[in-house]
Amino acid sequence: MTTPILAAIIGYLLGSIPFGLVASRFAGHGDIRRIGSGNIGATNVLRTGSKGLAAMTLLLDVGKGWAAVAIGRHWGEPAALAAGLCAVLGHMFPVWLGFRGGKGVATALGVLAALAWPIALSAALIWLVVALVSRYSSLAALVAAAISAAIAPFLADSATAILVAVIALLIILRHHANVRRLIAGREHRISFRKG
Repeated sequence: MTTPILAAIIGYLLGSIPFGLVASRFAGHGDIRRIGSGNIGATNVLRTGSKGLAAMTLLLDVGKGWAAVAIGRHWGEPAALAAGLCAVLGHMFPVWLGFRGGKGVATALGVLAALAWPIALSAALIWLVVALVSRYSSLAALVAAAISAAIAPFLADSATAILVAVIALLIILRHHANVRRLIAGREHRISFRKG
Protein backbone atom coordinates (compact mmCIF):
# COMPACT_ATOMS: atom_id res chain seq x y z
CA MET A 1 0.00 0.00 0.00
CA THR A 2 2.92 2.37 0.57
CA THR A 3 4.10 2.60 -3.03
CA PRO A 4 0.74 3.70 -4.54
CA ILE A 5 0.52 6.35 -1.80
CA LEU A 6 4.05 7.55 -2.54
CA ALA A 7 3.30 7.56 -6.27
CA ALA A 8 0.11 9.53 -5.60
CA ILE A 9 2.04 12.16 -3.62
CA ILE A 10 4.68 12.47 -6.33
CA GLY A 11 1.97 12.66 -8.98
CA TYR A 12 0.14 15.40 -7.09
CA LEU A 13 3.30 17.45 -6.60
CA LEU A 14 4.22 17.15 -10.27
CA GLY A 15 0.71 18.02 -11.37
CA SER A 16 0.55 21.03 -9.09
CA ILE A 17 3.45 22.83 -10.83
CA PRO A 18 1.69 25.81 -12.52
CA PHE A 19 3.80 25.97 -15.66
CA GLY A 20 1.48 28.45 -17.40
CA LEU A 21 1.66 30.89 -14.51
CA VAL A 22 5.43 30.58 -14.12
CA ALA A 23 6.14 30.85 -17.86
CA SER A 24 3.88 33.87 -18.29
CA ARG A 25 5.53 35.71 -15.41
CA PHE A 26 9.01 34.99 -16.74
CA ALA A 27 7.93 36.21 -20.19
CA GLY A 28 6.76 39.50 -18.70
CA HIS A 29 3.00 38.94 -18.98
CA GLY A 30 2.38 39.09 -15.25
CA ASP A 31 -0.20 36.93 -13.52
CA ILE A 32 -2.00 34.87 -16.17
CA ARG A 33 -4.95 34.55 -13.80
CA ARG A 34 -5.74 38.24 -14.37
CA ILE A 35 -6.45 37.91 -18.09
CA GLY A 36 -8.96 36.04 -20.24
CA SER A 37 -10.60 33.17 -18.41
CA GLY A 38 -8.25 33.47 -15.42
CA ASN A 39 -7.09 29.90 -16.03
CA ILE A 40 -3.44 28.79 -15.73
CA GLY A 41 -3.48 26.51 -18.78
CA ALA A 42 -2.22 26.80 -22.34
CA THR A 43 -5.47 28.17 -23.80
CA ASN A 44 -5.38 31.19 -21.51
CA VAL A 45 -1.64 31.63 -22.08
CA LEU A 46 -2.51 31.87 -25.79
CA ARG A 47 -4.52 34.97 -24.94
CA THR A 48 -1.26 36.77 -24.10
CA GLY A 49 -0.64 36.74 -27.85
CA SER A 50 2.29 34.34 -27.66
CA LYS A 51 1.77 31.06 -29.50
CA GLY A 52 5.23 29.90 -28.48
CA LEU A 53 4.54 30.44 -24.79
CA ALA A 54 1.19 28.66 -25.10
CA ALA A 55 2.83 25.73 -26.91
CA MET A 56 5.51 25.49 -24.22
CA THR A 57 2.85 25.50 -21.48
CA LEU A 58 0.92 22.80 -23.30
CA LEU A 59 3.98 20.58 -23.65
CA LEU A 60 5.01 21.06 -20.02
CA ASP A 61 1.50 20.32 -18.73
CA VAL A 62 1.25 17.22 -20.92
CA GLY A 63 4.76 16.24 -19.83
CA LYS A 64 4.03 16.38 -16.12
CA GLY A 65 1.07 14.04 -16.56
CA TRP A 66 3.18 11.61 -18.57
CA ALA A 67 6.07 11.84 -16.08
CA ALA A 68 3.81 11.11 -13.11
CA VAL A 69 2.61 7.86 -14.68
CA ALA A 70 6.14 6.91 -15.79
CA ILE A 71 7.47 7.36 -12.26
CA GLY A 72 4.55 5.50 -10.71
CA ARG A 73 4.98 2.61 -13.13
CA HIS A 74 8.29 1.72 -11.46
CA TRP A 75 6.16 0.43 -8.57
CA GLY A 76 3.55 -1.29 -10.70
CA GLU A 77 0.35 -0.46 -12.53
CA PRO A 78 -1.75 0.48 -9.45
CA ALA A 79 0.90 3.05 -8.52
CA ALA A 80 0.95 4.36 -12.10
CA LEU A 81 -2.83 4.82 -12.05
CA ALA A 82 -2.69 6.56 -8.66
CA ALA A 83 0.07 8.88 -9.85
CA GLY A 84 -1.86 9.74 -13.01
CA LEU A 85 -5.06 10.57 -11.18
CA CYS A 86 -3.24 12.68 -8.61
CA ALA A 87 -1.30 14.55 -11.30
CA VAL A 88 -4.62 15.71 -12.76
CA LEU A 89 -5.91 16.58 -9.29
CA GLY A 90 -2.68 18.46 -8.60
CA HIS A 91 -3.18 20.61 -11.69
CA MET A 92 -6.80 21.25 -10.81
CA PHE A 93 -6.20 21.90 -7.11
CA PRO A 94 -2.56 22.98 -6.58
CA VAL A 95 -1.63 23.60 -2.97
CA TRP A 96 0.64 26.49 -4.03
CA LEU A 97 -2.29 28.44 -5.50
CA GLY A 98 -4.82 27.93 -2.73
CA PHE A 99 -6.20 24.83 -4.50
CA ARG A 100 -7.43 26.99 -7.41
CA GLY A 101 -5.81 25.64 -10.55
CA GLY A 102 -6.64 24.74 -14.11
CA LYS A 103 -9.04 22.41 -15.85
CA GLY A 104 -6.58 19.52 -16.15
CA VAL A 105 -7.07 18.85 -19.86
CA ALA A 106 -3.42 18.91 -20.99
CA THR A 107 -2.23 17.05 -17.89
CA ALA A 108 -4.92 14.42 -18.48
CA LEU A 109 -3.71 14.07 -22.05
CA GLY A 110 -0.22 13.33 -20.75
CA VAL A 111 -1.61 10.74 -18.35
CA LEU A 112 -3.53 9.08 -21.18
CA ALA A 113 -0.47 9.15 -23.43
CA ALA A 114 1.45 7.16 -20.82
CA LEU A 115 -1.37 4.75 -19.99
CA ALA A 116 -3.19 4.19 -23.29
CA TRP A 117 -1.84 6.17 -26.24
CA PRO A 118 -4.71 5.28 -28.64
CA ILE A 119 -7.14 7.02 -26.27
CA ALA A 120 -4.80 10.00 -25.96
CA LEU A 121 -4.46 10.28 -29.74
CA SER A 122 -8.23 10.04 -30.20
CA ALA A 123 -8.82 12.69 -27.53
CA ALA A 124 -6.26 15.05 -29.08
CA LEU A 125 -7.76 14.71 -32.56
CA ILE A 126 -11.29 15.19 -31.27
CA TRP A 127 -10.22 18.28 -29.31
CA LEU A 128 -8.49 19.73 -32.36
CA VAL A 129 -11.43 19.20 -34.71
CA VAL A 130 -14.01 20.62 -32.29
CA ALA A 131 -11.76 23.56 -31.39
CA LEU A 132 -11.06 24.43 -35.02
CA VAL A 133 -14.73 24.23 -35.96
CA SER A 134 -16.25 25.94 -32.91
CA ARG A 135 -13.29 27.96 -31.59
CA TYR A 136 -14.39 26.99 -28.09
CA SER A 137 -11.60 25.28 -26.13
CA SER A 138 -14.02 24.36 -23.37
CA LEU A 139 -16.47 22.66 -25.75
CA ALA A 140 -13.60 20.77 -27.36
CA ALA A 141 -12.42 19.59 -23.94
CA LEU A 142 -15.90 18.49 -22.89
CA VAL A 143 -16.48 16.51 -26.09
CA ALA A 144 -13.00 14.95 -25.98
CA ALA A 145 -13.42 13.96 -22.33
CA ALA A 146 -16.82 12.38 -22.89
CA ILE A 147 -15.74 10.43 -25.98
CA SER A 148 -12.52 9.29 -24.27
CA ALA A 149 -14.54 7.79 -21.43
CA ALA A 150 -16.88 6.11 -23.94
CA ILE A 151 -14.11 4.46 -25.99
CA ALA A 152 -11.79 3.58 -23.10
CA PRO A 153 -13.42 0.18 -22.34
CA PHE A 154 -12.64 -0.89 -25.92
CA LEU A 155 -9.03 0.38 -25.98
CA ALA A 156 -7.70 -0.28 -22.47
CA ASP A 157 -7.95 -2.65 -19.54
CA SER A 158 -10.77 -2.19 -17.05
CA ALA A 159 -8.72 -0.38 -14.41
CA THR A 160 -7.44 2.16 -16.94
CA ALA A 161 -10.93 2.59 -18.41
CA ILE A 162 -12.29 3.38 -14.94
CA LEU A 163 -9.51 5.93 -14.40
CA VAL A 164 -10.27 7.55 -17.77
CA ALA A 165 -13.93 7.82 -16.79
CA VAL A 166 -13.04 9.38 -13.43
CA ILE A 167 -10.70 11.91 -15.06
CA ALA A 168 -13.31 12.72 -17.72
CA LEU A 169 -15.88 13.36 -14.99
CA LEU A 170 -13.46 15.63 -13.12
CA ILE A 171 -12.76 17.60 -16.30
CA ILE A 172 -16.47 17.99 -17.02
CA LEU A 173 -17.15 19.13 -13.45
CA ARG A 174 -14.27 21.63 -13.63
CA HIS A 175 -15.90 23.14 -16.72
CA HIS A 176 -19.19 23.92 -14.97
CA ALA A 177 -18.74 27.68 -15.38
CA ASN A 178 -17.80 27.22 -19.03
CA VAL A 179 -20.94 25.16 -19.62
CA ARG A 180 -23.06 27.98 -18.21
CA ARG A 181 -21.28 30.52 -20.43
CA LEU A 182 -21.67 28.28 -23.48
CA ILE A 183 -25.41 28.01 -22.86
CA ALA A 184 -25.66 31.77 -22.34
CA GLY A 185 -23.54 32.50 -25.44
CA ARG A 186 -20.88 34.31 -23.40
CA GLU A 187 -18.04 31.79 -23.55
CA HIS A 188 -14.58 33.00 -24.56
CA ARG A 189 -13.45 31.92 -28.03
CA ILE A 190 -9.89 31.00 -28.85
CA SER A 191 -7.92 32.52 -31.69
CA PHE A 192 -5.21 30.75 -33.66
CA ARG A 193 -4.14 33.91 -35.44
CA LYS A 194 -2.33 35.81 -32.72
CA GLY A 195 1.42 36.17 -32.26
